[in-house]
Amino acid sequence: MTKTILSVLLSTLTVMLMSGCTTMGNMMSMAPAFASLESNTQASYVKMLDVVDESGDPAKAMMIEEKILDDVSNDQAVDSIKAITEERNMVVTGDVKMYTKADAGPKEVKHARIISVCNLQTAKIFLNHSRYYGGFMPCRIMLVEYGNGERFLVTMDLTLAIYGGKPLPPEMLKQALVVKETMETLIAKGAKGDF
Repeated sequence: MTKTILSVLLSTLTVMLMSGCTTMGNMMSMAPAFASLESNTQASYVKMLDVVDESGDPAKAMMIEEKILDDVSNDQAVDSIKAITEERNMVVTGDVKMYTKADAGPKEVKHARIISVCNLQTAKIFLNHSRYYGGFMPCRIMLVEYGNGERFLVTMDLTLAIYGGKPLPPEMLKQALVVKETMETLIAKGAKGDF
C-alpha cells in the first residue's frame, strides 16, 4: 500500500513538473529564498497563511488575542496591563479611548481602547538596525468590547517581526523575545485581571 501511495505521489509530482505547473514552479523558486533566512521563517509564514486560508482575514493572522473574563472589568484589565508593563521595564506610552457606541448591536463594537507600551532601550536598538521596525512601535494592545458583552485584548503577533527575515543579531533576538513574551503575558494576565 505504501509503495502504491508513493508511486502515485511521485507520478503526480513528475506530471506537475513536466507540465510547467506554475504553483509547483513558484514553490520551488521560493526554496532558495527561504534558505538564507531565519530557520523559523517558513514555519512562521505557513502559520500565518493557514489562518488566512481558514478565516480569510489577514489582520487576524497577524494578531493574537485573549478573551476577557466576565468578572473582570475593562478598567481592571487595563490596570493589570499597566502594572505588569512597569514590572517588565516597559513604559505605558499611551492610553486612548478610541470609540464608544452605547447602542451598539450584538456584533458591533461598543467600546475600543488602545494601550501603547514600549521598552525604549529595545526600541532604539531596533530602529538603529532598521527604521522599518518603527512601524511596529510602540507595541499596542486593543481592548475591544462588543454590544453582546464579549470583550477581547488583541495585540500584534511579533513572530514575523522576529523570524520573518534574515536572523537577527543574537542580542537583538534576545531582546525581541523578551518583548514578545511580555506582550503575550500582558494580554493573558490582563484578560484575567491578574497582577
